[in-house]
Amino acid sequence: MRWLLALLLLLLALLQYRLWVGDGSLAEVWGLYQQVEAQRAENRVLQERNQTLEAEVTDLKQGLDAIEERAREELGMVKDDETFYQIIEEAPSKGARQP
Repeated sequence: MRWLLALLLLLLALLQYRLWVGDGSLAEVWGLYQQVEAQRAENRVLQERNQTLEAEVTDLKQGLDAIEERAREELGMVKDDETFYQIIEEAPSKGARQP
């Protein structure tokens, strides 16, 4: 009868070891769960970025307004009949109070 009790305790210890430390343990499963959640978060960010880029590509393909806007902002271009005005604000003096 004693050997049966010893065998049962040994089996219990072996199962507990596998549950906490071995392959497929709770710690390993938790770590994999954390990795999956991190990947899902990254996928959401990338999906939003892709949607923004897709909208921009569609806008560039369909209308000249977006192309004109880019030319103005990125290349500093102006139309032939336009006059370009650049307003430079003065930096406040060191002693002056700001509102």
